[in-house]
Amino acid sequence: MRVAVDAMGGDNAPAVEVAGAVAACREFGIAITLVGDRARLEAELSRHQANNGLDIDIFHASEVVGMHDSASDAVRKKKNSSVRLAFELVKEGKACAAVSAGNSGATMAAGMFVLKRINGIERPAIAQIFPTLKGQTLVLDVGGNVDCKPQHLAQFAIMGEVYAHYAMGITNPAVGLLSNGEEDSKGNELTRETNAILRETSLNYAGYVEGRDLFKGTVEVIVCDGFVGNVVLKLSEGLAEAAGMMLKEEIVKSWVSKLGYLFVRGAFHRFKKIVDYAEYGGAPLLGINGVGMICHGGSNVKAIKNAIRFAHDYAKSGVTERVAEKLSENSMVNAARDNQKTQAIA
Repeated sequence: MRVAVDAMGGDNAPAVEVAGAVAACREFGIAITLVGDRARLEAELSRHQANNGLDIDIFHASEVVGMHDSASDAVRKKKNSSVRLAFELVKEGKACAAVSAGNSGATMAAGMFVLKRINGIERPAIAQIFPTLKGQTLVLDVGGNVDCKPQHLAQFAIMGEVYAHYAMGITNPAVGLLSNGEEDSKGNELTRETNAILRETSLNYAGYVEGRDLFKGTVEVIVCDGFVGNVVLKLSEGLAEAAGMMLKEEIVKSWVSKLGYLFVRGAFHRFKKIVDYAEYGGAPLLGINGVGMICHGGSNVKAIKNAIRFAHDYAKSGVTERVAEKLSENSMVNAARDNQKTQAIA
């Protein structure tokens, strides 16, 4: 089970991707295929003495999709791009998963174009794991689809529940719909219609949840459209960074604070590890016929290493097959889609 890594997509490619791949291979024993410019990748690997028994090979890609390229470039114009070829390796069975820290839109487009969508899923979603007081919560969508319909959110809920159960190991995960209040009367037209659909499903649906419930761990899966989800993601990242900087400023203000820090620095280090995005590596792309992991463009070595590990574990979980099964159990989700199509035609 090799993991294909788009080694040219990130802000600091290919140095960070190669270093992360080497670390994942050494620490977890995962076989890896680096996709990108062969000469540059060989040079990077030589710096890490990666020829000493590490199962890492190279698949040459002559093109790169940049951060400012359109998503369509990954699938139409740049057919030999590193991100597209990484997914091609998954399609051909030469890799079990594709990992990229490149253009997220292009990564999503390449995954959809090459691997196609799971039957019954209209739009794949980008999911993100958040640390909470009770463990972890999966939020989706966090940026893949800014304009959604009720059936899309219902499909996100099914994918999130399956991923939380089989990939994260959570028994009977509770699913919540992000809204501006807990009462059924709250929300907008999108959330109210989605709420009605989800109440008819076999999911462990807990109803509406508010933004403050995310880090409390009230539910294990939170569903929202990609516009709201991306704001939640960026706000959380910014808050964690700002809180860390504020804390440092307070510590150095007096010798008493500095002395106190000596006694609690272990707790601070543990807290930093909990909120560090690099511990979670990347965000799984749910809804495609295969495994894709989208990483932050500025990912460091630890983030790439952990993204490879999570992608490898995801591939072993059987989530893709189980999503299709869960959809068949909940026909009302696609019935809502068909009803909307009928109304549009009328």
